[in-house]
Amino acid sequence: MKRILVDELVEGMDSLVLLRGWIHKIKSFGKFAFVFLRDKTGVVQLVMEEEEILSQLKLEMSVEVKGVPVKNEKAPGGIEIQVKEIEIIGKTYYDLLPFSINEKKVKATLETELDYRYISLRRPDRRAVFKVQEEIVAAFKQYFKGEGFHEIHTPKIIASGTEGGSEMFTVNYFDRRAFLAQSPQFYKQMMAGAGFESVFEVGHAYRAELHNTWRHLNEYVSLDIETAFIKDENDLMELETGFLKDLIQHLKETCGKELEMYGITLPEIKEIPKIPLAEAQRILLEEYDKKSPAGNIDAEGEILFSQYIQEEYKSDFVFLTKYPASKRPVYTMPDQQCEGATRSFDLIYKGLEITTGGQRIHDYEMLRDNMIRFQLNPEDFGFYLDSFRYGMPPHGGFAIGLERLTMKLLELENIRAATLLPRDMNRMIP
Repeated sequence: MKRILVDELVEGMDSLVLLRGWIHKIKSFGKFAFVFLRDKTGVVQLVMEEEEILSQLKLEMSVEVKGVPVKNEKAPGGIEIQVKEIEIIGKTYYDLLPFSINEKKVKATLETELDYRYISLRRPDRRAVFKVQEEIVAAFKQYFKGEGFHEIHTPKIIASGTEGGSEMFTVNYFDRRAFLAQSPQFYKQMMAGAGFESVFEVGHAYRAELHNTWRHLNEYVSLDIETAFIKDENDLMELETGFLKDLIQHLKETCGKELEMYGITLPEIKEIPKIPLAEAQRILLEEYDKKSPAGNIDAEGEILFSQYIQEEYKSDFVFLTKYPASKRPVYTMPDQQCEGATRSFDLIYKGLEITTGGQRIHDYEMLRDNMIRFQLNPEDFGFYLDSFRYGMPPHGGFAIGLERLTMKLLELENIRAATLLPRDMNRMIP
């Protein structure tokens, strides 16, 4: 027989079906029992009367069941299975589960859940996070392919840093020092100028940041785009706005059940406000008596400013623009109309930065001079810098943190809950 999944069961089925899954819950009433079977699509109630096999069943055993579906409005999904045969196909060897799979709330810390990730992901609500994340990636690829972008795959072992500084992991590469990539920045710029014009990548990025907070990871997934022949950074912000509108609609169509688990109503996006950083700093000071660090706003400032934007613009999103050159990477295009500022932006969503982007310097001499101004040696960036000798067009791009976007969409409290197997300062396993 061909296996059928729980969400494929429908009313009116009166023939024998084959199901496989895990024992989710057992309710015994003496001579018979309700046994709840869980597979990747849902839970179904089994009606069993064979006492001998019932005595052998244990939570989280994997089993194969043959039975007849019948209507029962009180059962999950309105259908239950009258069991004809059941076989244990995956035995268990534990005394006590590390935490409950079938209760509404997990009575364990997030760290314990992460220690036993292979158990916590058996909970439908925990796995739902990654269904949403899967669909974010699917929507990202679908949208940018529709916009004429090409998918690329760039190396993660590199010879020099894309953004410099000490926040890089070193690798012993055949007795030479190499680094794990902070981003695909240099390569995606090169590909935009190499003839592809518009490229995107879904890939891992690595930051050796000494942070251990609710919003930081040392390895994360970055959704990157780069596109040539732009006019300025406004083209990029409009492009991201279009993607976010498409994403919201896609998630409504594909993740209704998962969003309902978390009580999420997705926002309607019309236009996203664009506010210069200096203006945001002024508002924070005047409205909240909140001082900001030079050339930026801190985590508390992001939260307060998002509250202001929600009140004034009814928007969960805001673009912060015109960051100073001193706070942006060497390749960022200066804003000729605003002294000291750059044509760059961050996107803040519900109090958290989820995107950094902007126009890049495309002129060879200008980029070389800027490297010297940043006290960098142009010879250390030869392969990258040389690619600008051959008619590099105006271009720019942005990067979205996948885990951060997932966390804010589902209103999770910690980025690790939106990370399949987190890597932070203290965690390298599982």
